[in-house]
Amino acid sequence: MKRRTAREKALQALFQIDLSQTEVNAAIEHVLEDLPNDQYLTKLVNGVVQEKESIDPLIKKHLEKWTIERLAAVDRNLLRIAIYELKYCTEEVPANVVIDEAIEIAKLYGDDHSPKFINAVLSKVKQQ
Repeated sequence: MKRRTAREKALQALFQIDLSQTEVNAAIEHVLEDLPNDQYLTKLVNGVVQEKESIDPLIKKHLEKWTIERLAAVDRNLLRIAIYELKYCTEEVPANVVIDEAIEIAKLYGDDHSPKFINAVLSKVKQQ
Protein backbone atom coordinates (compact mmCIF):
# COMPACT_ATOMS: atom_id res chain seq x y z
CA MET A 1 0.00 0.00 0.00
CA LYS A 2 1.31 3.44 -0.90
CA ARG A 3 1.85 5.87 1.95
CA ARG A 4 -0.83 8.22 0.61
CA THR A 5 -3.33 5.36 0.72
CA ALA A 6 -2.15 4.43 4.23
CA ARG A 7 -2.72 8.04 5.33
CA GLU A 8 -6.20 8.10 3.80
CA LYS A 9 -7.11 4.80 5.45
CA ALA A 10 -5.66 6.05 8.75
CA LEU A 11 -7.85 9.15 8.46
CA GLN A 12 -10.91 6.95 7.92
CA ALA A 13 -10.04 4.72 10.89
CA LEU A 14 -9.35 7.67 13.20
CA PHE A 15 -12.58 9.31 12.08
CA GLN A 16 -14.45 6.17 13.21
CA ILE A 17 -12.54 6.03 16.50
CA ASP A 18 -13.11 9.75 17.13
CA LEU A 19 -16.84 9.78 16.42
CA SER A 20 -18.02 6.36 17.56
CA GLN A 21 -15.30 5.18 19.96
CA THR A 22 -14.64 2.18 17.73
CA GLU A 23 -11.84 -0.09 18.98
CA VAL A 24 -8.55 0.57 17.16
CA ASN A 25 -8.09 -2.86 15.58
CA ALA A 26 -11.74 -3.00 14.51
CA ALA A 27 -11.46 0.42 12.86
CA ILE A 28 -8.31 -0.61 10.99
CA GLU A 29 -9.91 -3.87 9.88
CA HIS A 30 -13.02 -2.04 8.69
CA VAL A 31 -11.12 0.46 6.50
CA LEU A 32 -8.90 -2.20 4.97
CA GLU A 33 -11.91 -3.77 3.22
CA ASP A 34 -10.20 -7.14 2.67
CA LEU A 35 -6.87 -5.55 1.72
CA PRO A 36 -3.80 -6.90 3.51
CA ASN A 37 -2.82 -5.02 6.64
CA ASP A 38 -0.30 -2.24 6.14
CA GLN A 39 2.45 -1.52 8.66
CA TYR A 40 2.45 2.26 8.07
CA LEU A 41 -1.35 2.47 8.40
CA THR A 42 -1.20 0.58 11.70
CA LYS A 43 1.69 2.75 12.90
CA LEU A 44 -0.22 5.95 12.15
CA VAL A 45 -3.48 4.88 13.79
CA ASN A 46 -1.87 3.38 16.89
CA GLY A 47 0.59 6.29 17.14
CA VAL A 48 -2.10 8.96 16.98
CA VAL A 49 -4.25 7.14 19.54
CA GLN A 50 -1.29 6.68 21.90
CA GLU A 51 0.09 10.21 21.48
CA LYS A 52 -3.23 12.09 21.28
CA GLU A 53 -2.60 13.73 24.67
CA SER A 54 0.60 15.32 23.35
CA ILE A 55 -0.72 16.06 19.84
CA ASP A 56 -3.98 17.83 20.71
CA PRO A 57 -2.29 20.60 22.76
CA LEU A 58 -0.14 21.40 19.71
CA ILE A 59 -3.28 21.76 17.61
CA LYS A 60 -5.00 23.89 20.26
CA LYS A 61 -1.98 26.17 20.55
CA HIS A 62 -2.18 27.11 16.87
CA LEU A 63 -5.93 27.56 16.52
CA GLU A 64 -7.20 31.11 16.30
CA LYS A 65 -10.76 31.72 17.53
CA TRP A 66 -11.51 27.98 17.39
CA THR A 67 -11.52 25.10 19.79
CA ILE A 68 -10.39 21.64 18.80
CA GLU A 69 -13.88 20.32 19.51
CA ARG A 70 -15.38 22.72 16.94
CA LEU A 71 -13.09 21.55 14.16
CA ALA A 72 -14.57 19.29 11.51
CA ALA A 73 -13.73 15.69 12.39
CA VAL A 74 -11.84 15.27 9.12
CA ASP A 75 -9.66 18.32 9.76
CA ARG A 76 -9.06 17.40 13.40
CA ASN A 77 -7.95 13.87 12.56
CA LEU A 78 -5.92 14.90 9.54
CA LEU A 79 -4.03 17.36 11.75
CA ARG A 80 -3.45 14.62 14.31
CA ILE A 81 -1.97 12.30 11.67
CA ALA A 82 0.27 14.99 10.20
CA ILE A 83 1.49 16.20 13.59
CA TYR A 84 2.19 12.62 14.61
CA GLU A 85 4.30 12.23 11.47
CA LEU A 86 6.05 15.56 12.07
CA LYS A 87 6.91 14.62 15.66
CA TYR A 88 7.55 10.88 15.48
CA CYS A 89 8.40 9.99 11.86
CA THR A 90 10.99 12.66 11.07
CA GLU A 91 13.58 10.17 9.89
CA GLU A 92 11.10 8.41 7.60
CA VAL A 93 9.25 11.34 6.05
CA PRO A 94 10.46 14.92 5.46
CA ALA A 95 8.29 17.62 7.03
CA ASN A 96 7.41 19.22 3.69
CA VAL A 97 6.15 15.88 2.38
CA VAL A 98 3.97 15.44 5.47
CA ILE A 99 2.43 18.89 4.99
CA ASP A 100 1.94 18.45 1.23
CA GLU A 101 0.28 15.06 1.74
CA ALA A 102 -2.04 16.46 4.42
CA ILE A 103 -3.08 19.30 2.10
CA GLU A 104 -3.78 16.90 -0.76
CA ILE A 105 -5.86 14.61 1.48
CA ALA A 106 -7.72 17.67 2.82
CA LYS A 107 -8.67 18.52 -0.78
CA LEU A 108 -10.25 15.07 -1.12
CA TYR A 109 -11.98 14.68 2.24
CA GLY A 110 -12.37 18.17 3.69
CA ASP A 111 -14.38 21.19 2.68
CA ASP A 112 -13.24 24.10 0.49
CA HIS A 113 -11.41 25.77 3.39
CA SER A 114 -9.68 22.64 4.73
CA PRO A 115 -6.49 22.70 2.62
CA LYS A 116 -5.67 26.31 3.55
CA PHE A 117 -6.54 25.71 7.20
CA ILE A 118 -4.46 22.49 7.40
CA ASN A 119 -1.52 24.25 5.74
CA ALA A 120 -1.68 27.20 8.16
CA VAL A 121 -1.78 25.06 11.30
CA LEU A 122 0.90 22.60 10.14
CA SER A 123 3.21 25.41 9.02
CA LYS A 124 3.03 26.89 12.52
CA VAL A 125 3.69 23.48 14.10
CA LYS A 126 6.66 22.90 11.77
CA GLN A 127 8.21 26.26 12.75
CA GLN A 128 8.34 25.24 16.41
